[in-house]
Amino acid sequence: MAESTHWRTGKRVIPKWDTLATMHIISHMKIVEAKAAHPECSGALDQWYRLSKRTMWRNFADVDACFPAIDKVGNKFVFDIGGNKLRLIAAIHFTTGRVFVRAVLTQRQYDKGGRK
Repeated sequence: MAESTHWRTGKRVIPKWDTLATMHIISHMKIVEAKAAHPECSGALDQWYRLSKRTMWRNFADVDACFPAIDKVGNKFVFDIGGNKLRLIAAIHFTTGRVFVRAVLTQRQYDKGGRK
């Protein structure tokens, strides 16, 4: 079983995978706003949200198996959405089962440095 330490206390934490049934997507509003701003990618964003919400990822390999068009940049994960039209940047906390959506950017915004 995987072990890690708590980010604040430094105490050993053993995740209980059986109690975490699915990932908790935090800030669904960013996805809703991106769907309104980019209606051509609305279906792809909705599919990403629904699939991510139904799964339980334990590590990067699980995410990569679900979404092959993903990159790990520092401590964030960058998903290619809608045939490379959008980039969804998220922080994934595997031990708690939470996905924090940080930004949904166009390819141009991402290339200009919006990924920071």
